[in-house]
Amino acid sequence: MKMLKYSFGLFAMALIFLSSCRDTIEPNVPYTTFDNGAYLRTIARTSTTFNFFNLPGSKFALTLEAVDKEDGATVQTVEIRVRHRRLIPGVGLQYTPANDVLVKTLQASDFKPNNDSRFLRASFEVTAAEAISAVGLTAAGIEGGDVFEFRLVLNDKFGRRFSSDNVTTNVAGAPFYASPFQYPVSVICPSDLAGTYQFDHLETFCGKTFSGSTTWTAVASAPGSYTVSDGTFGSWQACYPDTWGSGNVRINDACGRLTMTGTDKYGDSYSMTVKSATASVLTFEWVNTYGEFGTVAVKSNTGKPWPALR
Repeated sequence: MKMLKYSFGLFAMALIFLSSCRDTIEPNVPYTTFDNGAYLRTIARTSTTFNFFNLPGSKFALTLEAVDKEDGATVQTVEIRVRHRRLIPGVGLQYTPANDVLVKTLQASDFKPNNDSRFLRASFEVTAAEAISAVGLTAAGIEGGDVFEFRLVLNDKFGRRFSSDNVTTNVAGAPFYASPFQYPVSVICPSDLAGTYQFDHLETFCGKTFSGSTTWTAVASAPGSYTVSDGTFGSWQACYPDTWGSGNVRINDACGRLTMTGTDKYGDSYSMTVKSATASVLTFEWVNTYGEFGTVAVKSNTGKPWPALR
């Protein structure tokens, strides 16, 4: 019994010693060129897109946690760098400028203690206007689908540099580390055209005119695309009669530019041309490869005007 008590006492003392030393254990920081170093854990992605329709109010914003053997105190500066990327059809990716440029710098004093972790944290934001100016462009030259590539460079007090070019894939991609050092910020065009609308069919291939309703259903796998309940907007039923059935025609909203794609149950494809667009009425002509066509004036719903369309 005496020996048991003695052994238990040694075990308790070991537990106390180990728990008291927890904060002195260096975090595991695997790098390709360093035995240990520092990384920036992504705590919150507050804003990671730019709204094409509201560039002045858009921003890129993160909360970062500096992880190193001194709980974040080895950080000297964090450079926030950026370049612009655009996919040119038939050509490939175009970068402006060719290499990323500095848009903002975080200082060691920007990293503060917090209530959730022993590591120092910093939050920052870069407005779309700052990013656009840094890469030498203007707001008028930005298009939906463009991407701003932000890259972080951590410089520590030992003269070492950590970024996406020397971080391991484990640090960059594993959820525990969450430290990619590189963040793509897309210029998006929010679209909310789903709904059931009343319309007037002003012209049809058979000469008839009538009114009706159309339902546009958002396609979950293709943001900005909407399946149309009837690609002929009732003209088959009025002119033949015939029913739409299993046709699959979509209206696609690409930053305010509307197009029509898909085919009907006979395999004919569809397209559209916008004639005019106001907050209350969207007027367009649809046509299919069979030669059928119509001009439709679709009315907006109460409290939900049509957005700016081009």
